[in-house]
Amino acid sequence: MPSAAVGDAGLGSAAVWFPVVGAAVGALVGGVRVLGGHVLGAGVSSALALTVLVAVTGALHQDGLADTADGIGARGGGRARRLAAMRDSSTGVFGVLALIAWALLLFTTVSALDGDRALRALVVACALGRWAALVHAATTSPARADGLGASLHMGRVALGVATGVALIVALAVGGLVAGAAAVAAGIVVAALSAGFARNTLGGRTGDTLGATVAVVEVAVCVVLLGVWQG
Repeated sequence: MPSAAVGDAGLGSAAVWFPVVGAAVGALVGGVRVLGGHVLGAGVSSALALTVLVAVTGALHQDGLADTADGIGARGGGRARRLAAMRDSSTGVFGVLALIAWALLLFTTVSALDGDRALRALVVACALGRWAALVHAATTSPARADGLGASLHMGRVALGVATGVALIVALAVGGLVAGAAAVAAGIVVAALSAGFARNTLGGRTGDTLGATVAVVEVAVCVVLLGVWQG
């Protein structure tokens, strides 16, 4: 997701480019996996690729995942307690466990694929992750009056164009069957994250948007691995 400093109008108008930016990020990260794999092997090159993914996005999505997990783990006080836990600058046990699970799943999945398929999986995963965040935003209202969650507003045309771009990337890069399965995974995660945000937080936040991107990236890579090796 873009920086929270982007204004309402700027962030909404930029939404159409989210899948494109995601595909570019995936191509960069996948390129590291491919080039590194020739010299260092699948394991080390996959670890380097994940490091680049986190670095190029400023760990924004991983931070959202950790904060959302801490919100899930917060007990007592209802929505206000969960939202407060998510704004706490320290990372709790649930947040640490979520990050470990994210890293392990993505690393083992990417390292299990050959270079070409790892590249394709990362392009599709990063594009669909950012598209799923838009779906998440479109199907939930802001939980707070401020913050990134409140600033992301887009029209139907922008969402429609972004959806079209995401579908084209998924099907063209992933292939018809694998791409369709990846899109389905993105839809499921977006629906589940939106339901969680509405029921437990009263709506979306910047953290739930970032968490959606991170979880979809993993889910898409896992699904593609299963389809390609099935």
